[in-house]
Amino acid sequence: MQTRTLGTSGLTVSALGLGCMGMSQSFGERPPRDEMVTFLRAAVERGVTLFDTAEVYGPWHNEELVGEALAPVRDDVVIATKFGFALDDDGTQTGVTSRPDSIRKAVDGSLRRLRTDTIDLLYQHRVDPDTPIEDVAGTVKQLIDAGKVRHFGLSEAGVDTIRRAHAVQPVTALQSEYSLFWREPEQQILPAIAELGIGFVPFSPLGRGFLTGQVTAATQFGEGDIRATLPRFEREALQSNLALVDRVTAVAERKGATPGQVALAWLLAQQPWVVPIPGTRRLERLDENLGAAELELTTDDLAELDDASTSVKVQGERYPEAMARFIDR
Repeated sequence: MQTRTLGTSGLTVSALGLGCMGMSQSFGERPPRDEMVTFLRAAVERGVTLFDTAEVYGPWHNEELVGEALAPVRDDVVIATKFGFALDDDGTQTGVTSRPDSIRKAVDGSLRRLRTDTIDLLYQHRVDPDTPIEDVAGTVKQLIDAGKVRHFGLSEAGVDTIRRAHAVQPVTALQSEYSLFWREPEQQILPAIAELGIGFVPFSPLGRGFLTGQVTAATQFGEGDIRATLPRFEREALQSNLALVDRVTAVAERKGATPGQVALAWLLAQQPWVVPIPGTRRLERLDENLGAAELELTTDDLAELDDASTSVKVQGERYPEAMARFIDR
């Protein structure tokens, strides 16, 4: 597996990481825990070193799973987790919070569940409008000084927030959605983090499975599948958006690859400090995704994909209103 360094931080990881959320929530019934432990260890054997989780995934279940699976190889992997959602004792999400005391409490809980002494990359999951980002960055700086955290990250943060945080504690990575299905970060985010020396970790790099070519106009999303609630996947929008997949599939067929591999290879070609974290629970899909790191796209291939994603106007918002309110602008 090729490696990449996230910005100027010196944090080196596999060119493709693994998003672990779907092993605990959002995509139907939760798989058996022992199967996912085996799966995570197989990912390590294949050279994956960046594993992405969060306290809110499950909630808590995902960190426990990742901690158990990676404990035997802890020194060989980079674990990223996140704080920032307010949770009741029963796990009910009640909003966002990044008060200094809540950050410290979240980190102590994450350390325990992850079975580790240090979190390699700690993200603020969503910006808290009620807590100055300087206070957030300052708290994380204290945690880094204490040895509980190695690197600071932000997720779905706007340019102003990024700059203010970075002035207090250097930000190693920004995690936001980015793919051929969603290119908004190119407008302001990518130029800003390139200037600041911050790495970029795109989540949903396959458009929540949309760019794999496995989703069709007839696809029915089952109970517990988040896509059933997303505007982009509503029947009319989905049918229209499939025109983009058709264009990606045309490139894939010419390259002897899958649409998903082409979509990931396009991301990898954008910048050397971009590290996508596609999520999967299946070994064959993991192997397919990792194959993208070996796929070379020519200048003409990239131009064709750029044209496809700009000429096909994606229908539907990323999130319903209740979720969109947490996005920082």
